[in-house]
Amino acid sequence: MAGAAPAARAAVVSAASDAAPTWRLEFALRRGATFRRDVSIRSQRRVIALVGASGVGKSSVLHAIAGLVRPLHGRIEIGDDCLFDSARGIDLPPHRRRIGYVFQDARLFPHLDVRANLLYGFRAGRAHRPAVQDPRFGFDRVVELLGIGALLARRSPGLSGGEMQRVALGRALLSQPRILLLDEPLSMLDMDRRDELLPYLQRVRDEAALPMAYVSHVPDEVRRIAEEVFVIGEAPRGDGGAG
Repeated sequence: MAGAAPAARAAVVSAASDAAPTWRLEFALRRGATFRRDVSIRSQRRVIALVGASGVGKSSVLHAIAGLVRPLHGRIEIGDDCLFDSARGIDLPPHRRRIGYVFQDARLFPHLDVRANLLYGFRAGRAHRPAVQDPRFGFDRVVELLGIGALLARRSPGLSGGEMQRVALGRALLSQPRILLLDEPLSMLDMDRRDELLPYLQRVRDEAALPMAYVSHVPDEVRRIAEEVFVIGEAPRGDGGAG
């Protein structure tokens, strides 16, 4: 089974209490024509990291949480929200999961300036968020949090990699998400740009106070961002394997 490494799994068990876990991920994913990957993660921590070598399925776990791929079976619960439960027939579509997703590449619209890119996130989440705006995710607050006020009139082709990722993070926050997924957001940056962006990620972690799942293969990033780490490291197994 590919989930927490033995040490991390033991830590989860030893930390068990009557409190409901923040993260409850128990599902199986199709990996190619004849293989599947099982995932079993429980954590009462708000901010978790998934680590492991390239190609082991870290991003696939985030895709399942976001509703971009459908598990074969199992359930995905984060806090009080059940996003997927095959036994109960629950499978919320992506737009109803209220998830902010930051990818490896910023995926900004090159023909729009930074302000318009940010407002796209605000408009995209409008239909499925509460009528009263969360003050953590107001436009001015997000711009200040990420230090992007001076960039608002610029277009993405003229931004550095770190600036583009800050804008992408701001766009995700302006959708007023309940959950934030970060899929190797620093992997395409050089060391100086990584060091520049990490403090902003820490500010978002502390001030937005959202459940966050952070994917990385860089130990220093994980130490500085996550409260608990799970290793995705075993090869997928054939469908004929046990349970």
